[in-house]
Amino acid sequence: MSSSSLFLLSALLALAAWQAIAYDPSPLQDFCVADIKSPVPVNGFACKNPMDVNSDDFFNAAKFDMPRNTMNKVGSNVTNLNVMQFPGLNTLGISLARIDYAPLGVNPPHVHPRATELLTVLEGTLYVGFVTSNPNKLFSKVVHKGDVFVFPKAMIHFQMNLDHNKPAVAQSALSSQNPGVITIASAVFGSKPPISDDVLAKAFQVEKKLIDWLQSQFWENNY
Repeated sequence: MSSSSLFLLSALLALAAWQAIAYDPSPLQDFCVADIKSPVPVNGFACKNPMDVNSDDFFNAAKFDMPRNTMNKVGSNVTNLNVMQFPGLNTLGISLARIDYAPLGVNPPHVHPRATELLTVLEGTLYVGFVTSNPNKLFSKVVHKGDVFVFPKAMIHFQMNLDHNKPAVAQSALSSQNPGVITIASAVFGSKPPISDDVLAKAFQVEKKLIDWLQSQFWENNY
């Protein structure tokens, strides 16, 4: 094999390997129930001894049929079911969430840094959307019971219940055992320690006193 052919083959193998590890690592065994308490530092969680695994490790009484409390500032409640609550999901690259919305409730703009989200409306009517990377194009739609909408990985996205009187419910499947979440407003104005108000005032082109007020609201209300 010539050196140029070998280089091309190596490049293709490297590209294939990069694509293979771009998301949650694929399992190298039938299952790897997470040992949440293991002191072994790995990317994800160490596996529970297979001899100690039983059917209950693949079951979770999530009660996803039960309404959640939405009495809060934004009028929504997200119930996550990821590897932290369900160790059997470890290495499987999937998790779930139930989202309850009060009338006019909002699931504020946020990001899942490690997952694409597929949302299904179970009850009600939602205004949903996501914003791309620069130049920040918005894709939005009003979706109804039974409709499905996808939020690409790491894109800022949101949902809002459009009904003034009735609650809404959705369920999301996410392409990671541990999707993570960054809520934009609380990350920007409620970080600890806070981002310099000089930085934020310049970024948002507003007076520093407005930034100071916004930061105080997030800190006082513990968003």
